Amino acid sequence: MLVTPLSLSGALLVEPKVFGDTRGFFMESYNSELFAQHGIDTVFIQDNHALSVEAGVLRGLHYQLNPKAQTKLVRVTSGAIYDVIVDIRKNSITYGKWVGVILSEHNKRQLLVPQGFAHGYCTLVPNTEVQYKVDALYAPDYDRGICWGDPQLGIDWPVSFPILSDKDQHHPTLIDADNNFE
Repeated sequence: MLVTPLSLSGALLVEPKVFGDTRGFFMESYNSELFAQHGIDTVFIQDNHALSVEAGVLRGLHYQLNPKAQTKLVRVTSGAIYDVIVDIRKNSITYGKWVGVILSEHNKRQLLVPQGFAHGYCTLVPNTEVQYKVDALYAPDYDRGICWGDPQLGIDWPVSFPILSDKDQHHPTLIDADNNFE
């Protein structure tokens, strides 16, 4: 497994070993011992699975406030996404900075999103399936979001007019968002 730190402290790109032949492939998408050897000792307690039928579906930017904040381990099992994280830790030197990576069924990459980051993604092809592990259960009272098109963030999304949920159409900018990450 190759683990690469990203430019935002605590965020990691994880590339599992993939064993392929004419029949297909095999890989361990998660192995707690192997992850611990790379300094990832998060205890994941829930798996989530999302299907986006159309290309251009944008989900995010989402996070949960403390004490229900979540670390996420995100991967794509079918299709491809442009996955974005934003550092929302107020005392971080990279506060308000973002990084984006392409995750796909072909590259098998995974993105470790630490607590204190907003997370969102845009589907690049139809019928994209995203699966991710979290270390805290969904808590609606702590669920928050940031506007995907916040001009202060300047995220370079691959679409100008994304397909959004009602909820994702009404998130505030980072400056106006509820945020208790220090």
